[in-house]
Amino acid sequence: MLTKEKIDNTFAKDVLKGLSAQPKFLQSKYFYDQKGDKIFQEIMNMEEYYLTNAEYDIFTNYKADLLNLFSKDVEKFRIIEFGAGDGLKTKVLLEHFLNKNANFEYVPIDISENVLKHLVSDLENRFPKLKVHSIRNDYFHALDHLHDDDRDETVRNVIFFLGSNIGNFKKEEAVDFLKEIGLRIGKQDFLFLGTDLKKDPKIILNAYNDASGITKRFNLNLLERINRELGANFDLNKFMHYPVYDPQTGTCKSYLISLEDQVVEIADLNDKIEFEAYEAIHTEISQKYSVSELKEIAQKAGFGMTHQFYDERKYFLDSVWELS
Repeated sequence: MLTKEKIDNTFAKDVLKGLSAQPKFLQSKYFYDQKGDKIFQEIMNMEEYYLTNAEYDIFTNYKADLLNLFSKDVEKFRIIEFGAGDGLKTKVLLEHFLNKNANFEYVPIDISENVLKHLVSDLENRFPKLKVHSIRNDYFHALDHLHDDDRDETVRNVIFFLGSNIGNFKKEEAVDFLKEIGLRIGKQDFLFLGTDLKKDPKIILNAYNDASGITKRFNLNLLERINRELGANFDLNKFMHYPVYDPQTGTCKSYLISLEDQVVEIADLNDKIEFEAYEAIHTEISQKYSVSELKEIAQKAGFGMTHQFYDERKYFLDSVWELS
């Protein structure tokens, strides 16, 4: 039954909009319910998923350099992390900064209440002296939080956008998003951006189509979530996980493809969605960049890329951006 509560539910609205569109799509942010969070932890531990280890490598090798950079010429700095997740990589820096008695605060931001709850609990146990202020919200509402923050020039905000999350935007959307960050930070603030670089296409594609089928389960869980929360009757056996990578544009996309003509009912929305055989639902984009492309995007967004940190294989780049 289509109740007012369901109509006002953003997830329900977005699902109906995406599945009614031509071509069909679902927003990747909805991967992350409680079950999706757990599957993504499995993904980060996969041998094929190089992104987490590459960024972990950067943090381990350059933690002293990053502390010197973040604390330079200010009394205090604040790490504001968009899409904090389990904080696995960030904890490497937090531990080092605490050991060096740095004057800083950690502000993790995530859309998942479950993720934030576990992260804050873990941080309290591991680092009882750490100042933590968590915020449950999406990126754009988090930007409003930044806008409301004080502009004390003795405090540096360091905006962490790690794990190549910027790759979830199309290039033109990435520029707009970065411009919005630029409007809400001061001249002393930094954007610390993690970006997956273009590389051997086979390496990239394997990260999104692993031999164990973990990424397949992650993608299909999106349909399971619609079943659980909106009373739909998706039969997961009738959909195929299908990722593709274009080495020229650097765009990696994931799809769920209907294996036959079928009609799916979404009971709570009082609606039916028709699928033709081999019709696709676009679920995710993961954009890969060259360094020259990144510098161009930084310039368009009003930033300069001032510092660059690579992992040992140069698969991944963490860069510091400052307002131009």
